[in-house]
Amino acid sequence: MSTSPRLLVEPGRVVLSGCWTLAEMLPQLPALEAELVACAGHNEWDLSAISRLDSAAAVLLWRTWGARWPVGLVADDLHRQVLERVADLPLEIAEQARPRRRFPEMVGALLLKAVGNLRGMIALFGQLLLDVAYLVRHPQDVPWKEFTANVYKAGAQALAVTALVGFLIGVTISYLSALQLKSFGADLFIVNILGISIIRELGPVLVAVLVAGRSGSAMTAQIGVMRVTEEIDVLSTMGISRTIRVVLPKIFGLTVAMPLLVLWTSAVALFGGMLAALLQLDLSFAYFVDNLPRAVPVANLVIGLSKGVVFGFVIAIVACHFGLHVKPNTESLSASTTSAVVTAITTVILFDAIFAVFTRNIGVP
Repeated sequence: MSTSPRLLVEPGRVVLSGCWTLAEMLPQLPALEAELVACAGHNEWDLSAISRLDSAAAVLLWRTWGARWPVGLVADDLHRQVLERVADLPLEIAEQARPRRRFPEMVGALLLKAVGNLRGMIALFGQLLLDVAYLVRHPQDVPWKEFTANVYKAGAQALAVTALVGFLIGVTISYLSALQLKSFGADLFIVNILGISIIRELGPVLVAVLVAGRSGSAMTAQIGVMRVTEEIDVLSTMGISRTIRVVLPKIFGLTVAMPLLVLWTSAVALFGGMLAALLQLDLSFAYFVDNLPRAVPVANLVIGLSKGVVFGFVIAIVACHFGLHVKPNTESLSASTTSAVVTAITTVILFDAIFAVFTRNIGVP
């Protein structure tokens, strides 16, 4: 028995039969629409022979009738209910007026949001201290595999990109500095400029920005996906601490990997600067290496590595905080990942300024 929708025009009325659903109408939809338009002037419609009627067919019929009931309509109660639901729908949905927010309200909302995020990060830090105290008492529960995996992902896999960027930055600084120093006859001070700027400032900050965009966003996205797929809830149901298994390895892994990346990137950047100095100022590698320890005290290296440790910890805390607060939808996941990267970079620059203030008299020859 055929279930395709059929339309028959009889004297004084239109008879519909068959299965009037979207799946059945699609193969012959243009022809059905043309036949319905031709029958729009009839006032008698018989729908009693229809076996199934869905909302798509009801909308099509309601539009054919000109958004008003025909004079004579024969239909089952169930089909009439479908038509009535369509008839009750408004022709146009009025756009909701959005309340205008004044500038003080916007500033206040941003401040409250920032305070809320800060409070959440402090709470996460406190939870980490409790987890560390627990692991000290139960060393068999330390997630060594997760920790080493995060060190590999955040550290070893980032060596190539950090080396490339560091080398190019070293070449650029050395080249631009050489042009200025040559005009003043101060070619030898290129060692001081490169050493201080790269080891103390540019190396840690450059690596922090790269890691925030690479590893920080990956951490937020991974934890966010676990939130969307409810894996975090499953861990809690199984009695497994989400912070020990998910958050703690990421934070400590990035904290350990960051100073190593800073040391690696600074070394490659210095090599690029040495190469540019050799080509521009004819300063040999041997001269550069011999004078670097005297031009740059060891305290600068300690400050740079200390920045790496702090920056890695801050980036991981921010990334994990935003990942844990992802709502179960893709829009929240993308927004939280973007917020995590922006907040991490801003926080890194803030901590770098704090370092500059408190170490202004240390390591300066």
